[in-house]
Amino acid sequence: MAHAFLSPEWFAAVDKLVAEAGDLKIPEAMRAAEINITVTSPTGDKQAYVKNGQLFQGHRAEAPTAITLSEELARKVFVEADTAAGIQAFLAGELVATGDLKLLVQLQMEEPSKQQLALAKQIAAITA
Repeated sequence: MAHAFLSPEWFAAVDKLVAEAGDLKIPEAMRAAEINITVTSPTGDKQAYVKNGQLFQGHRAEAPTAITLSEELARKVFVEADTAAGIQAFLAGELVATGDLKLLVQLQMEEPSKQQLALAKQIAAITA
């Protein structure tokens, strides 16, 4: 069953897939990053955060970095695991970043693990 991207139901389904996936072999820079994410869309902004290499609903007050990006770009980065799209968008000014940008620079050197890419395919399959 497909769920609307970033909806509470989508987060619940993703959490279940992550739990079933086991060790995702998340690269160190991805595990170390803690980033608040604001996803803009015509239907209203959505909030999420990355911690320990995983995406969660809402924002964390402790997150040292924040990014704002479009829903289309968020889908590429978080559903399709296309890290290059995020880097290109940042360089083009389509992704706005504030706070500790050192974390984002470290992330650009990392590629998702095979396990993360396999999980991304499962997530894409349940994303409307």
